[in-house]
Formats: sequence, C-alpha cells, structure tokens
Amino acid sequence: MNDTTFSLAAILPAMPEIYLTGAICVLLLFDVFFALKRPERTATFALLLLLGGAAITLATHEFGVRQVLFDSMYIADDLGMLLKLASFVFVAVALFYSNDYLARRKLQQGEYYVLTLTALLGILVLTSAGNLLSVYVGIELLSLSLYALVAFDRDNGIAAEAAMKYFVLGAIASGTLLYGMSLIYGLSGSLSLQVINHAFSGEPSLGLILGLAMVVVAIAFKFGAVPFHMWVPDVYQGAPTSVTLLVASAPKIASFAVAYRLLAEGLGDATGTWTQMLAILAVLSLVAGNIIAIAQTNLRRMLAYSAISNVGFILLGFVTGTSAGYQASLYFTIVYVMVVLGTFGVILLGSRNGYEADELDDYKGLAARDPSLAFIMAVFMFSTAGIPPFVGFWAKLRVIEALIGADHIWLSGVAVLMSVIGAFYYLRVVWLMYFDAPGDRPRGEPRLSLRFVVGVNAAAALALGLMPDALLDVCLKVVRPG
Repeated sequence: MNDTTFSLAAILPAMPEIYLTGAICVLLLFDVFFALKRPERTATFALLLLLGGAAITLATHEFGVRQVLFDSMYIADDLGMLLKLASFVFVAVALFYSNDYLARRKLQQGEYYVLTLTALLGILVLTSAGNLLSVYVGIELLSLSLYALVAFDRDNGIAAEAAMKYFVLGAIASGTLLYGMSLIYGLSGSLSLQVINHAFSGEPSLGLILGLAMVVVAIAFKFGAVPFHMWVPDVYQGAPTSVTLLVASAPKIASFAVAYRLLAEGLGDATGTWTQMLAILAVLSLVAGNIIAIAQTNLRRMLAYSAISNVGFILLGFVTGTSAGYQASLYFTIVYVMVVLGTFGVILLGSRNGYEADELDDYKGLAARDPSLAFIMAVFMFSTAGIPPFVGFWAKLRVIEALIGADHIWLSGVAVLMSVIGAFYYLRVVWLMYFDAPGDRPRGEPRLSLRFVVGVNAAAALALGLMPDALLDVCLKVVRPG
C-alpha cells in the first residue's frame, strides 16, 4: 500500500518518531525549568517519556498491515513495531540501571538523557527506513549521539580517547556507506529500497559488487564485526559503564534493522553476492572474538570481544539469505540485548565511588560476599554461553538450524565449535564467583529497586529458556517469508 498524502491516516504509523522528537524538546525544557538543582527529576521524566513511547508504539500500530509512506521514505510493518517497542523498553531499562551510577559520578545531567533519546530516535528511524536517505539519516542520528555519550565524562581522558577513535572510524564508515549508496543509486536510478530490490537481476555487475562491498563494510562497522571492530574494546572499556551499557544494547537492534532493510529487503535480488561477504565477516568475528576474549582480564573488555563473537552469530542468520535465517537473527538479537543489559546491570550494582567492579578479579568469591548477585550473574553467563535451559541456548540453536536448513553445514560447524570455545570465558566468571576466595573486596550495595529489576531480567532469561516459543513465535510472525 502506497500513500503519500499528508493526512492523519498517513502520519499515524509514524507517531512513535513524531512523539519522541517532541519528547526530546519537552525534556530539554523540563530540565531547564524544573530540574536544574534536582537532576534526578530529569531521569524520572525521561523514563516516563520512554514508557509513553512504548505505549504509543503499540496503540498506533495496525497489526498485519504493511504500509509504505512518505514517498517510500518510511515503512510501517509488524517488524518495525516490534523493534521500536523493544528499543523503548531496552533503553528505559538501561537508563534505570544507570541512574545511581550517574548520580554518584556527577554525570546525571539533562544532556545525557537528551543524547540518549536522540540516539533512540536514530534507532526508530532505522527500523522503518524504506529509502537510502532515511537509512543514512538514522545512522547519523544514532552515531553522533553515541560519540558524544562516550566522551560525556570530560574528566576521563581514556573516555575522550575512545570517543575520538570511535568518531574517526565512524566517519570513515559513514563515507564508505555514502559512496556505496551512490553507486547503488547510480545503477538503479532510485533511492527507494522497493525499487532497488527489483533493479538488479541476473549476474551482478562490477559496479554493483563494489557498491555492495562498501555497504557491507559500513554495516560491519556498525555491528562491530571483524576486521572493523577496532573501536569496540576501547569504547567498552574506556567509556563510563552506563554508556557502555547503552552502546552494548539497543544499537544492536539498529544494526539488525539496517542489515534487514538494506540487504534483505533492498538488495534481495543480489543475495548471492552479499551473503558471501557476510559469511567471511561472520567467521572472522566468531573466531577472533572468542579467542581474544579468553586472554582478557577486564570484564568489560571481555564482554566487548564477546559482543564481537555474538555479532558473528547475528550475521550468520543473514548469510542463509532465507526468512528462517532472518527470523533466527532477530530472535538472537533481542535475546542478546536482554542478557547483556542484565550483565551490565550486575556490574553497575557491584560498583561504587572509586570502584568500577569491572575486573575479573573483582568477582572472586562473590557468592560468599553477595549470594543473590552471584546467582544473577551466573544466570547471565550461562545464557550468553548458550547453556540450556537458558534462552541463549535456543537463540544459538535457531541460528544453527537455519544454517543447516540452507545447506551451510561448514558454517554451522564453525558456530558450534566457537560456542564451545566461548563457553570457557563465560564459565570462568562463574568459577571465580563460586570457587575462589573472596579476599577483602567490598560487597555490592543494597539498592533494592535495582536488584529487583536485575533479578526480573535474570528471571526473564530463564523463563524464555523454559518457554522459548513465546518470543520465537513473535519473531516468526513479524519476519514473513518473502
């Protein structure tokens, strides 16, 4: 259905983006007039705005209907709705986890929440992008906000260095993406992903291969896939933990959206070309991420390489070039973001002024010092490692099943082998917590509300593992066979 008329019916599907744009402006004014001396008010107001956005996303969506609006710039469908709803919820959880941390380090400023909501707006734009222009606008909204957030702590030289590396490499990736898009536009004669999808058939030309290669390079950078992963460890370790939590979670949804809209929907007729490129990136990410993670002693840096290896799994779903693979990638992405949120929630719970709780040694004997926190962390480690009955097991299994269904037997073998290797460094954290002496390390602070939400997060990882079809059925419905 195409509708370019400016009417309420035409703009209603875009209400989440419209609402969030207005919410950012309102948040700015609220911070200036009502929260100059009480920054916690801005934090609470931002959470309320995010919950309102989630409600509006559900209320304004027409299930089972796909609409292409604003001269192909915007796609409203069930997949976009799910990704937006997940983004609102995950960003709200990330801010809730971060509030105490920001307050203790005097980083709880209005600008932090404005930048976070602006990054979220970029994610929303990407989830419904139907045009090369809207893809680029969404990427830049998200990226520029994250660059600023990484450098938000002005007294932290390491964070500034990480932000500079992130910015420079990101600028190169953006330029590469633009050049690739220009080649695709020149060959297809259109910016619309719908038109581009039917413009290429038969044997790909050299120009198309070059354009696809540049687009894939940019997508790999946004995912943090090898060999375009150089920014990931530095940002994860150098940025404030609250920012690392944000970078590690919701932007993964945006990366999935970019890959799906741009490759699966926009360049579906060239699947045979870009799947080969993604296969190389996926294998490199799995191998390098898992092997280098073993040598890390800093938990945040270990999680950075873990993220790189998990990106390999997400890309493997796209390598299949099938609906089953895309569904598996979507399922894996949502599960991964949920689990990594909880993992960083535990790190924030264990931290205090002058103590970040981000070294592996900080978790020695945690079960003796703080049994509940150790149990919650163990749940997340088991889930990320892919050990049943936790949800991470089913997420990896679905990707492997999709690979086998598409006759990529050797890739499924690589995925299984790397999962076994990866389990070592996740289980090492559990070993340190339960079998090493605690020493004189401090106990995590009580913060009952935060503990409760992190506990609910862990319970969700277990419950979805025991009932995997609850989330999987949703992913199957929103990614329809093409």
